[in-house]
Amino acid sequence: MLYAIANYYKMDTMIGIFKTNIATPEERQLMIRAIHAHFDVSSAYVDIEDCDRVLRVADMKVDEYTMMDFVRQQGFLCEVLE
Repeated sequence: MLYAIANYYKMDTMIGIFKTNIATPEERQLMIRAIHAHFDVSSAYVDIEDCDRVLRVADMKVDEYTMMDFVRQQGFLCEVLE
């Protein structure tokens, strides 16, 4: 499989789990809104209480690199959580 262990397919869709530097509720809200505006996903969530500031995106129809690039374009660090 070409995707990292933290990402997996579920009925032809992917769940992405990423490490970010999204730190505040405002940043979280902006990022989640941006993801929903640009991608067809069922849910997106950032756990700002976790040390890795985990971004979880369910039912991604794009590959993980596209999602990471998008988050980075919004001004945040983003990498696949391993």
